This record gives sequence, structure tokens and C-alpha cells, in this order.
Amino acid sequence: MEHKHNYDTQDEQLCCTLEDKIYTKAGSEDLTKQQHEHNDDDGHDHSKSSLIKTFLPSIVSLVLLLLAIALDNWFPQQWFTGWARIVWYVVAYIPVGLPVLIDAVKSIAKGDIFSEFFLMGIATIGAFAIGEYPEGVAVMLFYAVGEVFQSLAVKRAKSNIKTLLDQRPDEVTILKNNQPQTVKAENVHIDEIIQLKPGEKLGLDGELLSETASFNTAALTGESKPDTKAKGDTVLAGMINLNTVSQVKVTTAYTDSKLSKILELVQNATSQKAPTELFIRKFAKIYTPIVVLLAVAICVLPYFFVADYQFSDWLYRALVFLVISCPCALVISIPLGYFGGIGAASKNGILFKGSNFLDALANIQNVVMDKTGTMTEGVFKVQEVVFDKSFDQSEILQMVNTLESHSTHPVATAIQEYVGTVDHTIRLQNIEEIAGQGLKADVNLSAGQAGGKELLVGNFKLMNKFSIAYDLALNTIVYTTIAVAYDKKFVGYITIADSIKEDAQTTIDKLKALHVKTTILSGDKSTVVKFVAEKLGINNAFGDLLPEDKVNKVKALKAKNESVAFVGDGVNDAPVVALSDVGIAMGGLGSDATIETADVVIQDDKPSKIPVAINIGKQTKRIVWQNISMAFVVKAIVLILGAGGLATMWEAVFADVGVALLAILNAVRIQRMKFD
Repeated sequence: MEHKHNYDTQDEQLCCTLEDKIYTKAGSEDLTKQQHEHNDDDGHDHSKSSLIKTFLPSIVSLVLLLLAIALDNWFPQQWFTGWARIVWYVVAYIPVGLPVLIDAVKSIAKGDIFSEFFLMGIATIGAFAIGEYPEGVAVMLFYAVGEVFQSLAVKRAKSNIKTLLDQRPDEVTILKNNQPQTVKAENVHIDEIIQLKPGEKLGLDGELLSETASFNTAALTGESKPDTKAKGDTVLAGMINLNTVSQVKVTTAYTDSKLSKILELVQNATSQKAPTELFIRKFAKIYTPIVVLLAVAICVLPYFFVADYQFSDWLYRALVFLVISCPCALVISIPLGYFGGIGAASKNGILFKGSNFLDALANIQNVVMDKTGTMTEGVFKVQEVVFDKSFDQSEILQMVNTLESHSTHPVATAIQEYVGTVDHTIRLQNIEEIAGQGLKADVNLSAGQAGGKELLVGNFKLMNKFSIAYDLALNTIVYTTIAVAYDKKFVGYITIADSIKEDAQTTIDKLKALHVKTTILSGDKSTVVKFVAEKLGINNAFGDLLPEDKVNKVKALKAKNESVAFVGDGVNDAPVVALSDVGIAMGGLGSDATIETADVVIQDDKPSKIPVAINIGKQTKRIVWQNISMAFVVKAIVLILGAGGLATMWEAVFADVGVALLAILNAVRIQRMKFD
């Protein structure tokens, strides 16, 4: 539920003061200090005055209320009776009550009759009608203060996410005619050169022109460990230059940078509501009218059953019932809990596309992983080349290299690094990529040659497809094996090794501790996949799979009514990602398409973030249900006491505003938790 009081513009300014106190992982302490100083210079005094303005109506109301209570009970005055007393309490009520009454009228005009503003309005006006002036003012005063804190808490949760991610400077230094010039980051054009001093944040994505430079990538990955880049490497907005003056050529417009897309993704995450949020919203729409009808019944029905019926007594009970029933503790604290979960995940370099995926990941039973680039580094190196002596090894390697130059697969990269420069005199025709198997082409060694001889480079499934005979014992080789056939004859093979990521073992151990089953699916050969699975202790392993085979394996798991998260690159495995309950993409720094297709993005390629993401989902769900339970239990108890005449407006205030504030404090707790 949105709270659109006239406090909102002041709250927006007040959030700036609160943001100054939030330390993010995106920079060093010195940079954070500089940011605080910058904020202070820009308007810290203004924020202080905004804080006073925000609470001024409540302060005025509180002072007038305390004076009135003193005149009523401790320092009675002759003049403080009759109309003078009533006017005093009305004046005390107006600063906090009038904005709520205006919001109630606006809500009714929009068709939302049974809003919390309406409940508070009729409850407090009713209190005035039966002469309970102090309680009428007190209820609205505490409600108004609670609303300010609720609005601040929601805005702070949202601003925390933005502060964690949007670390770009407003201005950058560019070189024009070798002279430094400071300009607005949004006005920088592609191919312009940025000069980045030590300690400065990069404002746009680009290519490093300096020989080497070290960067803090925490704004993008959640990791403060320095990342050393070499000339020609991609560097991204939000990275902090650590040691030497560096030069970066801009390759992407300000609004199209990786950080802009990530920021947009996370800020829009709240539009994807978790089932709990959707339920509470629907519940509130049904619950509030029912409570109003019950309040009317509490006031009217006793007339027919109670001998000494006093209208004012039963109206008071009905008004207490209305105040208690206000659902703001639920409607505010639940989305705030999910905001907190999304913010905590962002702090750890994990991006959720919606709070519904926090819920889904909390209940996950199976984590299914791709091998290459997920549990292994994805950086292949050629180990050995074994070709039949009847073939010219150098010539065949040049053909293979030329064909692999048409692929972006890590295996192709490894072969290109091993062989070297591509021989462009080798002419290829009818190049075809066969999904999950490899590449095929017709080779012409010279320009005048007619026809061409068939070249096959891929796994042994490719050999089988084209009826190429080979020694079946080769299937037992542990390393990834690239088979080569030329002119319908088996030439030999190239073995390629990929190393397991250093945190892969920790990942599997933590998933086991969470009672999550693990499965590895890969198009790589079965011996390699099983070797990796056995080394890490993964429950199930399947190799030699085509994309459709992976889909069938995941379907088999889901047929057992087990929830499945698939971890891969989010592009090549798109069918499996779409089928799984939660699609998790590794390598948020590597692919824009990954960010767009996955449900969850792990930005630093570390599989150890998978159990962290699951933990965050579990903790978020736990906190949300703690708030739901607390709100229902307290409200139920006080509602019963109120209907029986045993609870006053003061207990009603605690059941409403007090519980809401406790729920808010519980919800923001998740952003301070450790999940490593």
C-alpha cells in the first residue's frame, strides 16, 4: 500500500540524510568519507531543516496535547472548560489529523472507501463525538508519527538498493587534444577518452587503453578484492581505479552501461510480487470492509441484548476495534521485508528480478548446474594433440583453427590460442554448427579448387552422426576430447582441460548443509562430467547431453514435484532456464543477454553465491512470516479485549502503530545480516 501523505516531499529530502549514514561496499572508506563530505556540502543543513519540517506537525500536536492533559488533570483552570477546551483539542488534532482526513477523502473519490485513512478518520472523529478528546488526538498523533517512520523505512530500503549499485560519478575527466576537461558523464560520447585518477570511479563502460590497471569491482560484484585489467580489457561503470592514472576509451553510452541495466533491473524487481505479498494485498481488501461491519455490529447489536445499553460505551468499543484492525503493519512490513532481501542480495553481488524469486529460491529442492563456466573456470587449455601420422598435423590444425574461428565457444578459444593466427588462405564453405555436437564445413585449400572435402570438429556424437569410424576406447579419456575427421576419415583428437573453480567445493558443501540436492548437466563428455561430480560430491551427473536432453532431465525432476533451480549462462541454456522454477545466470559481467533472460544474476561468476542466494531467500521468508504472525497474534488479542471493553485506545495504538514499527525494525534487520 502506498502512503501519499503531504509528508512525502519532505520525506524524499529526509532520505538523503539517512543515506549519508549508509556505508556501502562499493568503495573504500576514504571514498565513502568523500561522498559524505560531498553530500554535506550539497545540502546537509537543508536535510536537517527538512527533518524538523517533517516532524513539526507532530511536535506541535504533542505539545498542545501534553498541555491540555496537564490542564485537565494537574493544573485545572477555570477557563479550560466547555468550548475553549474543545477548540484546544481540535487545534491539537488538526496538524496530524487534517492530512489523514484529506487522504481519506481522496481515497474515497478513487473508489477505495475502506482505506486505513478512513479507519483512522472515523475512529478519531468518533472519539471526539463521545467526548474522548485526549484519546482522539493521541491516536492520530501516534498514527502520524508511525506513518512518517514507515514511509522513511520504505524509501530507505529502496534508496539502499540504489546506493549499493549506482556508484557512478556525475562528472568525468576526458582528454581533448591531450588536455583534461571535466564534463557531465551523461554528455560523454562513444570513443572519447576518459582519464581516471587513483581513487576515482569510472562513469561509463569502456576499453582500457593503459597497459595495466587494478580496479575495485565491488559495485558490480560485491567483492572488494582488486581485479587487475590489461590493455584492451573491458572495464565497467562503477569500478574504482586503485593505483595509477589510467585511460579508458568509452564504448557504451551512459544510459546503456552495464550498471544502468543492472540498476534498472533491481529497481524494477519490486514489480514482481511474491505470493505472500499478493495474498496480503487481496486479504487487506476483503479484511478491512469486514472489520468495519463488525465495528458497526459491536456498536449496534448490544442494544437488543444488553439491559443497561449505553450508546457511548459501545461506540467507544467499536472505535477501539477499528483502530486495532488497521492492517498497515502487514501491508507495510511485508513488502519492506522483500525490499530488504533484494537489497541484501545486491550487497552480495546477487541480483533478483523480483521478490517472487526470493520466495521460490527459499523453497528450492534441487540445484541443477551446467559444468563449463559454472563449476569450472571455463578457461580451456590444449593438453595434447594426437593425429594419425598419415595426415599432416600442421595442416589439419590450421583447418581446425580456421573453422573454430567461427565459434565463440571456450573450446574454440583454447584451440585458437594454441594454434595461433588463422590461415585465411584456407577457404571454408557450408559452415554449419550442429547443436551439442560441433562444427562442420567443406574445405577448399586453394582458390581454384572445385568442390571441397568435409571437415568435422566436435565430440564423438558428431562422428557417430556422420558414420566416422574411430576407436571406442577413446570415450574413456577423462579430459574434454575434440574429435577431428577430414574427408570421411578419422584424423585423431585434441584433449582440452578445464580447471574446477576454487570455491566449487564450498558451494556443494553448503548446498548439502541446506539439504538441497545437486545435479550437473553438460554437453561435455560423460567421463569429464562424472570426474568433476565425483571430485566435488555432486549427487547426480549427466554428460554428452544436447540442449533437448537437458530439458528432459529437468522435466524428469519436476515430474517428481520437486522444485528446480538451473544455473548456467542463461542464453545457450535458455530452454532449461525457462523450464526451471528459478533460472540463475553466472557471469553478470559477461553478457547483457544473461541479465535480460535470467531470474537471478550472480555477478562475479562465483558458484559460492548460489547457497548465499538461497540463504537470503530463506531469511527473507522467515522475517516476513515473523511479521505476519506477530501482527495477527497481537491484533487478535487486542481485538478481543477491545470488543469486550477491556482495551482502551492506548492499547489500540500499540496494536496498530506499535506493531507496525516493530515489524519494520524486524524487516530492515536482514540488510545487516551476514550470509557468507
